Amino acid sequence: MESHKYFDKHRINNSMILSKHILPRNQRSYQGLFYFLRNGTVSLSNVAATKTFENTLKLPSLPVPKLHQTVEKYIKTVTPFLNDVELNNTKRILEQFSSENGIGTKLQRLLEQKAQTCENWLEEWWLNTAYLEYRDPVVVYSSPGLVFPFEDFQNEEQRLTYTAQLILAAVDYKMAIDRDKIPLDRMGRDPLDMNQYKKIFGTCRIPGEKRDSLEYNSDSRHIVIARNNNFFKVEVVNSSGEVPSLSQLVSHLEIISQESEEVGPSVGVLSTENRDNWYKAYSELINDPVNKNSVNEIQKSLFLVALDNPMPEINDSRMSMAGKQFIHGGGSRGNSANRWFDKTVQFVIGPDGTVGLTYEHSPSEGQPIAVMTDYLVDYIKNNACSELPDTKLEHWPEKLKINVNDKLKYYIQLANKHVDKLADNLDMDSFQFKSFGKEFVKSQKLSPDSFIQIAMQYAFYRIHKVPGAHYESAATRKYIHGRTETIRSCSIESIAFAKAMLDQGKSDADRVNALKEAIASHKKYSIEAVNGFGVDRHLLGLKLTALENGLELPDLYKDPSYTRSTCMRISTSQVATKCDGFMCYAPLTVDGYGCCYNPRPYDINFGVSAFLECPETSARQFRQALEDSLHDMHDILAKTQKSKL
Repeated sequence: MESHKYFDKHRINNSMILSKHILPRNQRSYQGLFYFLRNGTVSLSNVAATKTFENTLKLPSLPVPKLHQTVEKYIKTVTPFLNDVELNNTKRILEQFSSENGIGTKLQRLLEQKAQTCENWLEEWWLNTAYLEYRDPVVVYSSPGLVFPFEDFQNEEQRLTYTAQLILAAVDYKMAIDRDKIPLDRMGRDPLDMNQYKKIFGTCRIPGEKRDSLEYNSDSRHIVIARNNNFFKVEVVNSSGEVPSLSQLVSHLEIISQESEEVGPSVGVLSTENRDNWYKAYSELINDPVNKNSVNEIQKSLFLVALDNPMPEINDSRMSMAGKQFIHGGGSRGNSANRWFDKTVQFVIGPDGTVGLTYEHSPSEGQPIAVMTDYLVDYIKNNACSELPDTKLEHWPEKLKINVNDKLKYYIQLANKHVDKLADNLDMDSFQFKSFGKEFVKSQKLSPDSFIQIAMQYAFYRIHKVPGAHYESAATRKYIHGRTETIRSCSIESIAFAKAMLDQGKSDADRVNALKEAIASHKKYSIEAVNGFGVDRHLLGLKLTALENGLELPDLYKDPSYTRSTCMRISTSQVATKCDGFMCYAPLTVDGYGCCYNPRPYDINFGVSAFLECPETSARQFRQALEDSLHDMHDILAKTQKSKL
């Protein structure tokens, strides 16, 4: 597929795009939020007095791992992908690389010098290489969708009322962030960097030539509503800091519905394009002063709300269809033009009660988005906006006018063609695994996250009979401006477990021992990764150090060990919400799978994806293998436990 040539040509890092992550819910201080808006003020109960954002000033800088430690760890992680001859050659390359006069040692010194001059040596590099310089569309290849608990709208009035509640909930949360009233995230006892929360609202990605940029407008007082490809500016905070009442906001939405019966020009679909194409179309679009003003209002809005039309009829489950609606909108036959995919947050409300959001990944990981989701769901459930008083409305909804010339019509036609290809290629099978949840795994004194990760390793191996390079994101937010590190879930131990499960000669006791060893190995690497001591970000830093200093790229980055271990055929992350929601996204490779999961006490929500163009993979096949693997693992634990009794 053309859009994956970037990986083959540049392959800067295995997890460049979908650096999604979330910490297990029991590692957060998010607890029992009850919020009440009264006359434009926010009060929250059960919130620590700690000033959340002041903590970031006390956080340490991201460490630079020791070169010999990364080399030793790297050899272990690449072993499953190499034969004996290849492994010996890799060891030889690494020995030269890390020798006293080796290029790796020189790059290490330069990287350590860089780290002394900034708060986080990776921050700018990561933002640029993983996101802003990435030229494929954010749609499918970068932006995830997050599905909220389904609603059941009986009529349009109910949909508009829910939408107004959701808007007020989001504005309430934004005010809480501004006033440092949200709980501090922690990992164990360690406070985590909270800066990403400040970047959720008012942020927009701006297309650029070769590199995009981010624009922050946290003091904005309006949102944008999209309906039938029309965009409307709606004030949600007046000059006195007051928000409208529920009835006032519903009235605004009714006005918008009346004024958007006619389908507008499909300019929103341009934001689904390859970033170079989008930049050309964007330059043409804002060349018109009227358009420039309208685009400016969209970009400066706190967030966008898309009132969608029905999705194209596809033989999918509701969960799978919802994932597609929030990842790409259904193409030109659906709602892809009823979006502005550069906005960090776009809430999507379907006429059938399918609700959720799409988020542009560059300013934030999944955790702030997931925490926000629980806040919004609770706010609506508790009807927290019911007693908001009417306020003085300073502006009525304003339809944003956009002129479309012949050149823009051509760009729109091209974008429609491209987004349809993307939408038609994405295969999804999202589901709720109901047999057990994390409570069973914890009862076995095992890590639920590691258990699920090893199940995915087993599922891949039972299908393809080869090791699958496997990306799981780990939060490095215990460091200032921390983002992610890669957990390399494919290990010597995970493959040994998969083989043991498929070997009829192995006893259940042998299999349980292999499972525990695989889980222990994964958990050990996870701890090292969240502390900044994985291999991938360090190797990326050394590589970019070479490029910045005009040095020849070391042989390591051309070695099969690197190309195979960074071609992540399984792209995963845990995105845990208390509510019955889940996140989903596309695979990182043409022949791979995406698998995001929300482990709840007694069930697990999965968002599974694959690309239809690859005959070797299918979302349904991976789902079946994953369910079978989870059941197998449960059964061997139950059997051996029973035999001990």
